[in-house]
Amino acid sequence: MTTVSKILAAKGGQIWSVTPSTRLYEALKLMADKDIGALLVFDDDDDTKIAGIISERDYARKVILEGKNSMIVPISEIMTERVLCISPGTTLEECMALMTDKHIRHLPVMEEEDLVGIISIGDVVKELISEQKFVIDQLENYIRGF
Repeated sequence: MTTVSKILAAKGGQIWSVTPSTRLYEALKLMADKDIGALLVFDDDDDTKIAGIISERDYARKVILEGKNSMIVPISEIMTERVLCISPGTTLEECMALMTDKHIRHLPVMEEEDLVGIISIGDVVKELISEQKFVIDQLENYIRGF
């Protein structure tokens, strides 16, 4: 079974973040510039402590639908505070089950107390498709007698 560590090895451990006091517009601009769908929110006073996560879904549901102004809304007003984390040893199947069950699309990866990366549901699906393609190719070669 493939684990999250394989995804991180290919993807890297780049983590983009903001603080609770960051204005939403700045966070949206960062997400657009980096072509990502979520940012981790680190505590204003402790840049190693995860305070929450902000995603495009949070923006759509908590700002657009409520008629708020993204130029003035601080991240703290709309971020999701309860952040579920996984370890590098978590299997892709476990990630998919967790993401599906909790309706989330991003999971920070913690190795003991250290944040080592973040994965998205897209990362997991891409790796699962790659694995399935490999198995199919192997089976086809076996059937052909190679």
